[in-house]
Amino acid sequence: MPGDRITLGAAAIPEPDRDWLAAVERLPVASVWQGGHVLPPSGTGEAITRLALLTAWTERVRVGTAVLLLPLYQPVLAAKQLADLDSRSGGRVTVGVGVGGEFRHEFEAVGVPVSERGARTDEGMAILRKLWKGGPVSHHGRFHSFDDLELRPVRPPGAPASAMRPGGPPLVVSGRKAPAMRRAARLGDGWMPYLVSPDAYARSVQTIEEEARTVGRDLADFAWMAYVYCSIRADGDRARDDVVGFLGSAYGDKPGAMLDRIAPAGTPEEVAARLQAYVDAGARHIVISPAAHENTLEVVRLAAEEVLPRLSVPASVR
Repeated sequence: MPGDRITLGAAAIPEPDRDWLAAVERLPVASVWQGGHVLPPSGTGEAITRLALLTAWTERVRVGTAVLLLPLYQPVLAAKQLADLDSRSGGRVTVGVGVGGEFRHEFEAVGVPVSERGARTDEGMAILRKLWKGGPVSHHGRFHSFDDLELRPVRPPGAPASAMRPGGPPLVVSGRKAPAMRRAARLGDGWMPYLVSPDAYARSVQTIEEEARTVGRDLADFAWMAYVYCSIRADGDRARDDVVGFLGSAYGDKPGAMLDRIAPAGTPEEVAARLQAYVDAGARHIVISPAAHENTLEVVRLAAEEVLPRLSVPASVR
């Protein structure tokens, strides 16, 4: 079952920024995240490039991809890039992985059939783990094959050896559907769904735990996370307008009820009550993704200073 401590993360929206990150590192925030597409429809960054900025511009927090669309990447190259960033950051990287598929042209452009994205993600995760263990490794799979490769992470200046976390960065699975839940249970170090309601999150916890029992896996060190779009303002109506303006167009002409279930908005007291439902459902690390076009630092500050202290683990699991 999920643990007994609640921590907070933040998404660096819209792009990593030195001053924004410095301000967030002064808050009780444990992690900062950025994802990205290879060929996005707008001028936004790519996941590993953004992660490099996060590692360079932070000192304390864990930094992560939310998410890296692993099937689009050659996994040996991705393993090297991620290992170097983890080593440079002193072992602070977490890799959130997903299968993507919403932009089919990305897959066509890199020569990957969309229908293979799940299987390629599974094999890619296995290759990352093999290479991060150290020493020569071989792999012969459906999509990739190699013999006696050894990955050597970069050695930070002044360090006697690589500072990469032993075994490499944690791999946290993202998604919303049953295959992603099964992937998390079998292959992941954690689960970080997005755009889900608390009820859906509770069902995902049950699915993952059942799958883990089926494969005989112990989830004692598993990270139960939730990536939650939200806005928090002193003026609750402004926060709700933020979310509608940021996410509403994606849900046609009926955004209200759906957004209310999956994207908390309002005053700190109102949002705390909504996020408590995710905690009650099993989430222990909540990543706040500001659903706002301006002053996202205020959303994160209110989450850290006024929402987080109001959250508590249910007494039944303490």
